[in-house]
Amino acid sequence: MRPRGARRGRLTPLVMSGRRLRVLDQLALPARERWLSCRDARSVARAIRDMNVRGAPAIGVAAGYGLALEALRLPSPRLLRGLEAAARLLRSARPTAVNLMWAVDRVMAVARKAAARTAARRGPEAVRIAVPAEARAIESEDLAANLAMGRLGAALLKRRMAVLTHCNTGALATAGHGTALGVIRTAYAKGRVSLVYVDETRPYLQGARLTAWELKRDRIPFVLITDNMAGHFMKLGKVGAVLVGADRVAANGDFANKIGTYSLAVLAKAHGIPFYAVAPTSTVDLGTRTGGAIPIEERSSAEVTRVAGREIAPKGTRAAHPAFDVTPARLVTAIVTEAGVARAPYRSTLSRLLRKARAGK
Repeated sequence: MRPRGARRGRLTPLVMSGRRLRVLDQLALPARERWLSCRDARSVARAIRDMNVRGAPAIGVAAGYGLALEALRLPSPRLLRGLEAAARLLRSARPTAVNLMWAVDRVMAVARKAAARTAARRGPEAVRIAVPAEARAIESEDLAANLAMGRLGAALLKRRMAVLTHCNTGALATAGHGTALGVIRTAYAKGRVSLVYVDETRPYLQGARLTAWELKRDRIPFVLITDNMAGHFMKLGKVGAVLVGADRVAANGDFANKIGTYSLAVLAKAHGIPFYAVAPTSTVDLGTRTGGAIPIEERSSAEVTRVAGREIAPKGTRAAHPAFDVTPARLVTAIVTEAGVARAPYRSTLSRLLRKARAGK
């Protein structure tokens, strides 16, 4: 059921309405569309940690709104102190995606500035205005970035082709349209994509549950494959390009993305297939020099040994579950951002694009 205030015609995983943040529960998809109601930063952090909302840009937007809820809720005498505590809670929800930290830091900078520039008795009022406004700005800027990346990325696909994607990088993972899936949407509309091979993306099945759901909703032709089928279809010449998202891009172009991405990059290199990462500049972390410094989230073993609540391994089986892996820059054909397309040497091109993005704001 679509919540009151949700925008028609555009899929969005988050809707801020009054003093509530509505979250489209991605754990319930594709069986049903269920919306959760968050009223404070703690419930937003829980939704991020439990993956009711996921995708690097989307959790950044959610965190911004988590702080907005606190700004509207907290009493004046401890407003800024309460926001600082909420910021720490939100930052700790998931460690790998830098958008989360970026959004929290950006909103908190605005909150502190509003408090410092206003007379003490009016400070809380200024903060209550500034924080929700900044959260809304993060959301609208992300949507604009996704549309820009869609145009830039589609231009890289020079002919009509089948493409392969991993995990979910669509509207569900962003403020709308998507990163890698946004490129695919735009390219399909321009007649440059004929078919999408969708990795199921074990163990959380974001490809099977979410990407397939989005593509079906948009009537874009797709074929669902298990992750270990990708090399087979590449060998047969069925795949023209691979497009993936990113949760953190290091200064040298190494990037972290959903586990299994590195394997796809190796396979694409072996078969001479272009491999593109698509991510907004908010995902680029110049403070992280190489991919080896990116923290990798280790999630529950039970998420591997269970599927849809059913045990698929012998009782007591211990399973590894790194949620992300790191793809080295040498395997990446290009990184598409809203400010332009970066190519090797990434340390200079990414830095230049970040300066361009900041100058445009």
